[in-house]
Amino acid sequence: MSATEARHFASPESSMPRRRLGRSELVVSAIGLGCMGMSEFYGTGDDAESIAVIHRAVALGMNFLDTADMYGIGRNEELVGRALRGRRHEVILASKFGNVRTEKGVWAGVNGKPEYVMQACEASLKRLGVDYLDLYYQHRVDTDTPIEETVGAMARLVEQGKVRFLGLSEAAPATLRRAAKTHPIAALQTEYSLWTRDVESEILPACRELGIGFVAYSPLGRGFLTGRFRTPSDLAANDFRRNHPRFQGENFQKNLEMVAGIEKIAAEKRCTPAQLALAWVLSRGEDVVPIAGTKRVKYLEENAGAVKVTLSAEDLKRIDAEFPAGATSGPRYTPEAMSRVNL
Repeated sequence: MSATEARHFASPESSMPRRRLGRSELVVSAIGLGCMGMSEFYGTGDDAESIAVIHRAVALGMNFLDTADMYGIGRNEELVGRALRGRRHEVILASKFGNVRTEKGVWAGVNGKPEYVMQACEASLKRLGVDYLDLYYQHRVDTDTPIEETVGAMARLVEQGKVRFLGLSEAAPATLRRAAKTHPIAALQTEYSLWTRDVESEILPACRELGIGFVAYSPLGRGFLTGRFRTPSDLAANDFRRNHPRFQGENFQKNLEMVAGIEKIAAEKRCTPAQLALAWVLSRGEDVVPIAGTKRVKYLEENAGAVKVTLSAEDLKRIDAEFPAGATSGPRYTPEAMSRVNL
């Protein structure tokens, strides 16, 4: 189903529902906008169209914007900042620190040292052209720096008025508990979708125990669950997903077979596969907020329409049968990248 056809099904024009992140006072749109792919990783971007996407998102009530200092080596924050000039008050703005890259983009490790936290925040604020961040995440846990020291430095940013709420990304339950004893944590951001459900066993329960909201990144399986990719060659030559285990060889074909079942249910529900996948994430609980990334207005509108898709208990049972937990073929990252998650 094309995006044009999708407009005749689940339209995004109704008001966007809101969800509270954990026990914090941070209330965001039920679906957020991930901005990463606008500047890097998913093929060539177009800044003008990306800014149009951000403006359209705000118009649709999708006010929760997600970026990070490593996306495009700072370029993504600059792009988001340009889009928000004169409109800062209309959005809930989140960024991240901790994944360090050189000016040429080479991976340089994870840094959660207190002095680096302060420097990274100042740099992000400058690139974004704002005085404060609504939500500031540690992008990956630095195993060489006690989480208490990192979160302690982040707490000082709150005291200074540069950050409103704190978050972590890809942190294990034990790390969450230690962090929460240092300062309230509003949100944990970790991958969660129909094809990545490992958080359901321990991480989501820990968030609920601690009153921490859950922000689901890659809720569309890096686009795979939309059904738009039929072969690996559908990806641009410079798309990092070509090196992603789930997008390669037999893994690709096996995963595609499961997507076919999702496509069938979506057609019956008169929505797109992307809308069904997002509606499934939304059904996981009022404390779960997916951030769907896109750099095209037509896909943004399609994604926003997911809030109008209602899934019954029978629908959820069928979806589980078509795409059961743990059935995805291939790990979600390369071995090196997997070593940096759930720490």
